[in-house]
Amino acid sequence: MHLQNPEFLLLLPLIPLVIWRYIKLQRSRLRGLQFSSAMALEGVRPSWTVHARHVLFVSNTVALALTITALARPQKGTEIEEVLTEGIDIIMALDASGSMAAEDFEPHNRFFVAKSVISTFIEGLRHDRAGLVVFAGKALTRCPPTLDYGALRNVLEETRLGEIEDGTAIGNALACCLNRLRVSTAKSKVVILVTDGVNNRGEIQPADAALMAQLLGARIYTVGIGSSGTARFPIQDPVYGRTYVDMQVEIDEESLRNIAESTGGIYYRATDRPSLEKIFAEIGRLETTEIRSRVHRRYSERFHYFLLPALGLVLLGTLTGYSRFSRIP
Repeated sequence: MHLQNPEFLLLLPLIPLVIWRYIKLQRSRLRGLQFSSAMALEGVRPSWTVHARHVLFVSNTVALALTITALARPQKGTEIEEVLTEGIDIIMALDASGSMAAEDFEPHNRFFVAKSVISTFIEGLRHDRAGLVVFAGKALTRCPPTLDYGALRNVLEETRLGEIEDGTAIGNALACCLNRLRVSTAKSKVVILVTDGVNNRGEIQPADAALMAQLLGARIYTVGIGSSGTARFPIQDPVYGRTYVDMQVEIDEESLRNIAESTGGIYYRATDRPSLEKIFAEIGRLETTEIRSRVHRRYSERFHYFLLPALGLVLLGTLTGYSRFSRIP
């Protein structure tokens, strides 16, 4: 309950003063009556008008209290908080080439761990649109920027290795992300590229894609994923079945660093799951959404719940003849 004019409640202490004045007046009237003998009062009972006069005073006093409360304008309302956000559009470009099957992020491969960490990152987003591009020999938009984080995580979970022709088209992947961000009205546009290789496919060079990002005002965070040196890759041997071979790891860190730095982003290297989790946590802190709030208060008047009973009590007193009750029986 909210009071629009609470200062009127300062009048409420007057009511005890009115009651005290009424009692004092009634006593003075009784002292003013003179009888020749007390015998004359024996057997005489006060008429109903005496009691009615007291009841009328009580009703008028209550009416006064209700009127004062009504003047304070009690209101009932709700507060509606409107969240104003300066949103960020984030698109993650995930490498799905064959080399992402390397199992140097034991006990899982790079692709599995990358999906898991990205899913956790998406789960922690608030008020930011996020999308997903998956690439190998070519780039595909799996999910455009959306606030439906559940749907995005489902799409990510369903993504598998081998769905796209093999290769590493980093430039095309970045261009695909930037094409989605081109129509964005968000305050900040971000691309997070996760790859373990060297650009060897596609029509667009990574440096050209970085220039496109600069013109668009988008930041690119690049993450090189995989251990250094060699990594264990699973292969299917026709004789021995599933087996493993060690293969040389090659990540074009210089290119990834140049892409990031030229667009205002940062290059990271993740060699295990904890380091990848730390990287995404840091990116999340760097790209924190600015959230402001504005509170709207909507009130509806409730003074009539007090004023109408007060008027009713006053009207009742008028109709029943206040002047009659004011006379001594």
